[in-house]
Amino acid sequence: MPVLARIVEAAGIPTVIVTTLPDLAERFRLPRIVGVEFPFGHPFGMVHDREMQRTVAIAALSLYERTDLPVREDLRIVWPVDWKVAYKGWQPKEAAPIVAYLKNQVLNKHRKTPD
Repeated sequence: MPVLARIVEAAGIPTVIVTTLPDLAERFRLPRIVGVEFPFGHPFGMVHDREMQRTVAIAALSLYERTDLPVREDLRIVWPVDWKVAYKGWQPKEAAPIVAYLKNQVLNKHRKTPD
């Protein structure tokens, strides 16, 4: 995502990255970063929590107006449930075909590798 953001920015279109890894985004020198301390896969918040999602979205949109770049805003929103629940809660019951294929590729590679 950081590389894509830089390409879009180079074309004159402002970007904001909402990320659970703001330190990494900062290393890529992205101009506008919103950092959230949420489980991976949930950068805008909990499913169905419109208020949490709205807070993150407003923070991201507010960075478009900033001219003192680069700028980073870390949101101080506490994730309200056990992170393990969040990780398992968004996983589909059946893996997408590409995920299943890649998983099999990795497993087959490790089976063929001598010890």
